[in-house]
Amino acid sequence: MTELRIGILVAGLILLAAIWYFGTRPRQGHRQGRRLPREEQAADAARVEPTLGAQIERELADAPAAAGEELVQTEMDLLDESVGAASPNSELGKRVSEDFDKIITLYVAARAGQVLRGPDIVVAAEKAGLTYGHMNVFHRLVESHPERGPIFSVANIRKPGSFEMSGIQSLETPAIAFFLTLPAPVSALDAWDAMLPAAQRMSELLDGVLLDESRNALGRQRIAGLRDEMRAWDREHEVPPVTRSPRW
Repeated sequence: MTELRIGILVAGLILLAAIWYFGTRPRQGHRQGRRLPREEQAADAARVEPTLGAQIERELADAPAAAGEELVQTEMDLLDESVGAASPNSELGKRVSEDFDKIITLYVAARAGQVLRGPDIVVAAEKAGLTYGHMNVFHRLVESHPERGPIFSVANIRKPGSFEMSGIQSLETPAIAFFLTLPAPVSALDAWDAMLPAAQRMSELLDGVLLDESRNALGRQRIAGLRDEMRAWDREHEVPPVTRSPRW
């Protein structure tokens, strides 16, 4: 009986020792459910995920330019490059006047780690109803009245902004830009309603991302805001009706 009691006591001591050992031993590689220290919680709260616009900005800034080229940085740079170039091939899309009051820009950018390729851009532009012409870029023209100039144009984000067909097979770019200048050959609202669907269509065909002038994802709120801006511009620049002289 004494030996049995001693055996039970030894077994109990071994069991208690095992419980203590495995209960206090730190677990390796298993953090699920662990409460983070205050310092780590604060760091996680302060960490901000990059926005799509910031990502595209970084990619455009870091994208390697072709030999002798620089990236177009602003809408005004893009417009200056385009209107200042002379195309030896076509007058289609040539502006009647280089004076303008306002410029509206959209971008179709390649997704992270990808580029837009020249042949794909040409096919997408054709399907979106654009014409290749003056300045070696694409234009949306007024139906039956191409002499009125472009409703909007589409240029390469890389300087000099053109799509040279002699090198279109090897052309790669991080983004293309849609821009319309006001006054346009049609009302501002009609011009916007022509440019937005074309940009959306090309974005789908190129599997790209549609961005606003700040290179943030173009959402419904910004679209509505731009439509309001176009309406306001039309109201401000509405030509007053001609009044007839009173009869005496």
